[in-house]
Amino acid sequence: MKTTFSFGKNGIEVSVPDSYACQIVRSHTASAIGDVAAALADALDHPIGCDPLVKIAAGKRSAAIAVCDITRPAPNEITLPPLLARLHTAGIPAEAVTILIATGLHRGATQDEIEMIVGAEIARKYRVVSHDARDLASHRALGNTWRGTPVFIDERFMAADLHISLGFIEQHLMLGFSGGRKLVVPGLAAQETIKVIHSPLFNREPLATEGSIASNPLHAEFLEIAAMARHDFILDVTLTVDRRISGVFAGNPVKAYAAGVEFTETTCLENLHELADAVITCGAGYPLDLTFYQIVKGVTAAQHITKPGGRILLLGECAEGVGSPEFAHGMRTLTGYQDFLDEIENTPVEVDQWQLERLALVGVKNELSFYAPGVSKSELGFAGAHTFSDLNEAVAALLEGLPTDARVVLVPDGPYTYARAVPVCV
Repeated sequence: MKTTFSFGKNGIEVSVPDSYACQIVRSHTASAIGDVAAALADALDHPIGCDPLVKIAAGKRSAAIAVCDITRPAPNEITLPPLLARLHTAGIPAEAVTILIATGLHRGATQDEIEMIVGAEIARKYRVVSHDARDLASHRALGNTWRGTPVFIDERFMAADLHISLGFIEQHLMLGFSGGRKLVVPGLAAQETIKVIHSPLFNREPLATEGSIASNPLHAEFLEIAAMARHDFILDVTLTVDRRISGVFAGNPVKAYAAGVEFTETTCLENLHELADAVITCGAGYPLDLTFYQIVKGVTAAQHITKPGGRILLLGECAEGVGSPEFAHGMRTLTGYQDFLDEIENTPVEVDQWQLERLALVGVKNELSFYAPGVSKSELGFAGAHTFSDLNEAVAALLEGLPTDARVVLVPDGPYTYARAVPVCV
């Protein structure tokens, strides 16, 4: 069986012998919207749980809009213009609008990337700036959540009269689903906030995982923080596999987001009848697979359809290498998955340790291997021993010793595929 996986900008072909019980699991989505402009207009003028955006913006002197960074394929060039038009109709001029790239602890955007994120015309006309989580002085202290998380949010967002976010909804490895409140935190939060919300306190909660919203403590924490930051309005979309808009959800940050999540759950979930012995997945291609840090999401999503003790092979181009200096150090010095989990359990949280923690939490349950040509074995520490420079060798190693009738699942779109194993009742 051959199929093309999302990998970098051009994809990569993966071949598995037909003797195995193979299944390709693709992203299941709603159909693309025929008239996107009309859908956006309707959503902005008849939002969920609040007044139309023009009415909300009336009397406001300034607005701040949080948008995804380069690692997310959010269609800002499509969603921003109608939103900006309504702000201007309400009396907020272009020079009073700040578009904040919600980087969290990712690097800031280059000028070329800014044009990719918002479109060249908007980049020329509006103030578009990257968030810097490491600069505490550029954040406003908002107090603590009831769980004790210290909240610091970008001052440029807080100083505006109106606070808006643009994003898209997909499954997320800790938060259940992306979008909505995630653009505020960690998107615009200081590292002092991010370290706490990504600490073992939340990271090891069983319900803090893909596709989990109800009773997810991290989701509740993010909603509280976003409310403290006066999150006024969201415009979130859902996307098809080829990244066309399939749903538009605008309005109250809690109610509109809930509607978007419900739509995603009912239209995107792919049910398998049994768990796999082995899974081949990926980092979803460009731009998500720019770094090893980001492709970890392919592993965490795959765990839900893999047998305990089963094998997962992760593919990612990693054109920008491992990731941040902190994450790169953590990977390079990794001696074992359980060793790492034990090491960080009662120590101060370091930047980006949480992504390695998520990898380790899967690694203690499943056999992990990697094909990531943008990084070397030595850069991945313990994981380097299970990293291959040749794709065919990686696949052969994954299958070695498995019975010929082993169940092998291929996930060409990686973490964009929302799948679960649901046994058939007889």
